[in-house]
Amino acid sequence: MTTTSDRPWLASYAPGTPAEIEVPDEPLVASLVRAAEQHPDRVAVDFLGRETTYAELLAEVERAAGALHGLGVRAGDRVAIALPNGRAHVVAFWAVLRLGAVVVEHNPTYSAGELEHQLHDSGATVAICWEQTAARVCEVRARSAVTTVLAVDISRDLPWRSRLALTLPVPAARRTRAKMRGPVPSGALPWHTVLAHAEPLAADHPYPESGDVALLQYTGGTTGTPKGAVLTHRNLVANAVQGAVWTGLQSGSETIYGALPFFHAFGLTLCLAFATRVGATLVAFPTFDPDAVLRAQARRPATFMPGVAPMFDRVARAAEERGTDLRSIRVAIAGAMPIPAQTAERWERLTGGLLIEGYGMTETSPVALGNPCTPDRRPGALGLPFPSSEIRIVDPEDPTRDVAAGERGELLVRGPQVFSGYWQRPDETAEQLLDGGWLRTGDVVTMDDDGVVTLVDRIKEMIIAGGFKVYPSQVEDHLRTMPGVADVAVVGVPGGDLGEKVVAAVVLEDPTRTLDVAAVRAWCEQRLARYAVPRELVIMTELPRSQIGKVLRRVVRERVLAGDAPA
Repeated sequence: MTTTSDRPWLASYAPGTPAEIEVPDEPLVASLVRAAEQHPDRVAVDFLGRETTYAELLAEVERAAGALHGLGVRAGDRVAIALPNGRAHVVAFWAVLRLGAVVVEHNPTYSAGELEHQLHDSGATVAICWEQTAARVCEVRARSAVTTVLAVDISRDLPWRSRLALTLPVPAARRTRAKMRGPVPSGALPWHTVLAHAEPLAADHPYPESGDVALLQYTGGTTGTPKGAVLTHRNLVANAVQGAVWTGLQSGSETIYGALPFFHAFGLTLCLAFATRVGATLVAFPTFDPDAVLRAQARRPATFMPGVAPMFDRVARAAEERGTDLRSIRVAIAGAMPIPAQTAERWERLTGGLLIEGYGMTETSPVALGNPCTPDRRPGALGLPFPSSEIRIVDPEDPTRDVAAGERGELLVRGPQVFSGYWQRPDETAEQLLDGGWLRTGDVVTMDDDGVVTLVDRIKEMIIAGGFKVYPSQVEDHLRTMPGVADVAVVGVPGGDLGEKVVAAVVLEDPTRTLDVAAVRAWCEQRLARYAVPRELVIMTELPRSQIGKVLRRVVRERVLAGDAPA
C-alpha cells in the first residue's frame, strides 16, 4: 500500500489526482483509432485554418501507412521525420506507428552534418522531410541507410484560399512561398503524390505491441553527443495517461495549441500524442509566431497550451497590445526553463487560468514532475512526481546513497514513462539507468516536507536556449575550425527572448586583429542549428584553466556576467 510517509508528495496532489495510474496494454496509435470511433466528426487537426476531422485523419493515416509499406517499410524499421508542425507531420507520425515501425524525429533546420550523424546512427531507411530539408538529407543519404526520401510541400495542406493566394504575383505571396517551400532534389519523391496513388494499409495488418519501440528521440545526454533515447509505446501511453489525470482535461472537448515543435519530446508528447489521447483538436503552428497564435485564438480558442517561458511572455504581451481575449485557456504547462514571476503573473491575469511548471527530459517521455493544477502550486518549483512515479535524491558521487531530508542531491526518477536505454549504446545506458530502473537526471535538487522538488543547479553545462539544449563542446568544436581563432569557450547567460543566450569567449591567434559577432554567427550557421549559434562574442586574451589544463567554463561565465571578461 502506498502511503504519504514513503511518498510525501501524495499529500500535495490536487484533489482527485490518483497516486497510481493503470497503463493500458495497447500501442500509442490505439488512441487515434479510439478517437476516430468516439469523435469521428470532431476536428482533429487545424493547420492554419485547414480542418481535418478524426475520421479523415485516420483514413489518411491508413493510406500513408499503406504507402510506406509499399516502399518497403516493415515493423521495427526506423523512419526519419524532419518536418515543421503541421498536418503532414501528424499524418506521418501516426502512419509510421500504425505500421509498427519506429519514428525518428529530427529538427528540419539541422545542418547536413547534424542530420548525417543521426541518420547514420538510427539506421533509418526512409526519410519524410520538408522540401527545405530534402536537399540536406539527399546530400548525406549515401553515408546512411536511407534509401527513400519523401519531400513534403507543407503548403499543400493549407486551406484552398490560402493555396490560391500563394500563386499571386505579389511580393507578400513570394515571401510566404519562400518560407514554406524549397527546391526538391531529383532523388526525392513528392509526399502528397505518393499518398494520392497509395492504397490503405490492409485492415488485418497487425498493430504493434505495447512493449515495442515507438520512438527514437535524439538527446545530447551528459556529453553533448546526440544519442537516441529508446521510448516504447508503453512509455508514451503512460506519459499521456499521466498528463490526462494531472491536468483534468475532458475527453472530446479540448483545444490544444501545438506551438512547441513536434520534433522535440515536449511538443511531441504534450501536444501531438496528448491531444489524440483526449480526443482534442490540435491547432498546429509551423513556427512560433505570437500573431499567428492570436489569429488562431480568434478563430478557435485554446483551452490548453504547453510552451516555454518566452512563448508565454510574447503571446501575453501581444494579447495586451491587441486586446485579444485569452480567457478560454484554463491550463498552460511550461517546461525546459524557469518561468519569470512577471511572465506568470501577466499570463494568469490575462487568462484567468493557471500557468504550471513541470520538469522532465527526453528519457522520461518527457514529463516526470509537475506542479499541481491548483492555486496551491509553487511558482519556481519543479513540482511533484507524476502518478506512478517515484523519486530519490542521492549523493551525485555515490548514487546508491540517499541524502538526508532537505539536503541537496541528484534527482533520480523511476516510473512507467522512463525509457529503456540509448540506441545501441549499452555503456551509456548503464551509466544513466541504475539497478531497479532508476534514471539519473544529472540535476541537483532539494525536496521539502510536502514533497515539492526545487531545482538547485544543473550538473551538466548545457545551455537552455529557447527550450532547446545547446552543448558548449559542439559549438566550441566548430568555432575552433574558424580561421584566426586560437581557443574558445562557450557559455550560457541569462537574457533575451531565448531564456539563456549563447556567448562565445574567443582567444584570437593574432591579438592585433579583430573579430565581430556577425562573422562568428555566419561561420556557425554553416554547421549548427540556429538556436545554437552564439548571440554574443567576448574577446579574451586567455581562457581560465584548471591545474590540469581544462577550461573553466564556470569562471568564463562569471567573468562575462561581471563584465570583466578580458583576462
